[in-house]
Amino acid sequence: MTLYPKLIMDALATVTYAGTKKNLVESQMVTDQPAINGHQVKVVLEFPRDTDPFLKSTVKAAEAAIKYHCGEDVEVTIVTEFKSKPRPDVDKLLPDVKNIIAVSSGKGGVGKSTVAANLAIALARLGYKVGLLDCDIFGPSMPKMLGCEDARPYAVKKDGRDLICPIEQYGVKMLSIGFFVSPSTATLWRGGMATSALKQLIADADWGELDYFILDTPPGTSDIHLTLLQTLAITGAVIVSTPQQVALADARKGIDMYRNEKVNVPILGLVENMAWFTPAELPENRYYIFGREGCKQLADEMQVPLLAQIPLVQGICDNGDQGTPAALSSDTATGLAFISLAQAVVTVVNRRNREQPKTKIVGLK
Repeated sequence: MTLYPKLIMDALATVTYAGTKKNLVESQMVTDQPAINGHQVKVVLEFPRDTDPFLKSTVKAAEAAIKYHCGEDVEVTIVTEFKSKPRPDVDKLLPDVKNIIAVSSGKGGVGKSTVAANLAIALARLGYKVGLLDCDIFGPSMPKMLGCEDARPYAVKKDGRDLICPIEQYGVKMLSIGFFVSPSTATLWRGGMATSALKQLIADADWGELDYFILDTPPGTSDIHLTLLQTLAITGAVIVSTPQQVALADARKGIDMYRNEKVNVPILGLVENMAWFTPAELPENRYYIFGREGCKQLADEMQVPLLAQIPLVQGICDNGDQGTPAALSSDTATGLAFISLAQAVVTVVNRRNREQPKTKIVGLK
């Protein structure tokens, strides 16, 4: 069979690109006239970005279609190009971010996300440029906590790349998978899809200059944590726990994960959340309903600072549900506690940067 460009284009017109639900020709992905040299065919396909999830399957389908319509003996070469420039190498991501802080907990329900949100806002109130990434792909809570559930990030073109523009609320740049999925629908994703989504929120977003980039990590130790460690050079980790022994046992595991010799991320300190209960009508009273100073004892044992003790009061819950975090107020005990926490984090980060070398990304030499 004699090969000619229209024959190749007709074959490519039978291949549907899942990104547009149209064929390759209609999608204007065939950027140049197919090159033919005897039984050798070269086709150039242009994809939106190098991380396109349909890239491999589309290339295989295009190759198969050409062979089916033109003969199995045809040698097909498909070159891929991209409208958006490829991501920078992992070790060159976020060059304008000075400090990356992972807020972690060994178990759920200890108020880690509350601490992360209020820490970010408190740092912003102290005058720092702050970013906040909701890394909990399966249980995102930051859009509600910051009162921006209805916000929708938009794309911007920067340096030849299509980037997501973070939502800015209370002086904090924030992104969450919660902006892109229905809040009433369960996210039924395998681990690979979750980690891919997380990488996009990190690498394909316009974070700009930041003094502090706060990572609200999911509870426990999982694929998400490993992805973060393989993608970002984390300055240090803040571990959140309640004073009760069950939570402290899991907090030890969280500390051990970061202190693992292959990870080697410094522990900046512990935050004891729900340290005591203070009823609104008796503001001077303290009831230690989850135990007393359990985090303080763990901090002493692990030889790390106790950064803050946050009381359990009705206002923290109400403020989180209403999207007005406690750190926005300077005239409440909890608001002052979070400002104090932010000041403590600044102090320990400055000390860490003076005395310890930069953290290395896991998996890179």
